[in-house]
Order: sequence, then structure tokens, then C-alpha cells
Amino acid sequence: MSFLKSILSALKPGIVQADTAAPIPGYTHGQASVARAPYSLDDLASLQKALLFNDEDVQALRQSAAILADQTDAILDVWYGFVASTPELVVFFGNTRTGEPDPVYLEAVRKRFARWILDTAEANYDQAWLDYQYEIGLRHSKFKKNKTDGAQSTAQVNFRYIPALTIPITTTLKPFLAKHGASAAEVEKIHAAWVKSVLLQSILWSQPYIRDGEF
Repeated sequence: MSFLKSILSALKPGIVQADTAAPIPGYTHGQASVARAPYSLDDLASLQKALLFNDEDVQALRQSAAILADQTDAILDVWYGFVASTPELVVFFGNTRTGEPDPVYLEAVRKRFARWILDTAEANYDQAWLDYQYEIGLRHSKFKKNKTDGAQSTAQVNFRYIPALTIPITTTLKPFLAKHGASAAEVEKIHAAWVKSVLLQSILWSQPYIRDGEF
């Protein structure tokens, strides 16, 4: 119970807004420190084709940016609440010394998570975007987890949970897409684009977990 209370304490209203002007610690999209992805833009195009991800999906995602921009904090409350109620997930934010969630780590990740919502909506799928997907994958894996925030937590996020989270993330996002006057048909179209985008990203994040030559 104390484990759950600790993570829920991070759900303080107003803790994060998706402010693109304010610097976000650890957010390095487009910076020289980000390594070049081991997959190419041609690989990305082939993956998008396999996912039936097209220009209409890109436009639907763009439409979602204006809908979600002022709702990121409420969305994160839902997502963090889901993690808090799921022991298999909350453990990845736990401090290995105390066995309790690390509130500083939770808050740092939350700020980048808010930015990720808009990055997903506004992505232009260039080399910088592709490289940052690789960086995100590294930060979930044993190669770089905890390094960005200096956290003393579990060594990696077990890969099976990364693609699995496509469902709770996109399912719980749907009610937020229905706000600000979007029609039912628009909501369905935007939601379908989000499902494809989150699955696309989770596939790219998987690369550090897969043996050379098998990705």
C-alpha cells in the first residue's frame, strides 16, 4: 500500500504542462549528444508501410496536437494512475535500496512524458526524430536506464511491457480526443492514427533489446 501511495503522490495537479518553450531536463531531441539510430529512414518507411501508416494518419495526429495540448496533465494523471495500480509496471520506478517509488525519478519522467504527447502528435519523421526513438529505446533498456536522471532503480524495463502499453495508453487517450468539438468520426480517425504511432514507436524502441541482425 505504501508503494501505491508513493507513486500516487506524484500525481499533483499542475505539476506538468506541455510547455514547449521551457527546457525539460533530460529531453535531448535534436541534440548532438543523441546517437544516430542503427535503422534508416528507408527502414522507417518500410515499417510505416507494414503498419498501414500513411499521410492521412500524419494529418490526424497533427489535428490531435491542438486537442491535447491543454490536457497533458490530466492525461498523465490517468496514465500514472494506471501504472500505480499495476505492480508489474510500478516496479520500474522503484528505488532498489528502499523498495519504494522514487518521486524525483517519477517527476522527471513525467515532464518528458508530457512532451512526448506533443512530439507524437507533431512528429515529422526525419532523422532527428528517428535518432530520438533509438535514444528512448536505450533509456528503457539496460544500456541507459536510470542514467539520464541519476536514478537508482531497476536495471531495465522488461521489453514485453513496452508494446503491451500501446493498448492502455491509446485506450485511455480516446476520451480526451473527444473534447474540444471533434466529431465522433474524427475521434475514431485520430485514435486509429495514435494506435499506429504508438505501436510504431514501441517497435523502434525494441532495437536495443534484440540481438544484432535480428531487428
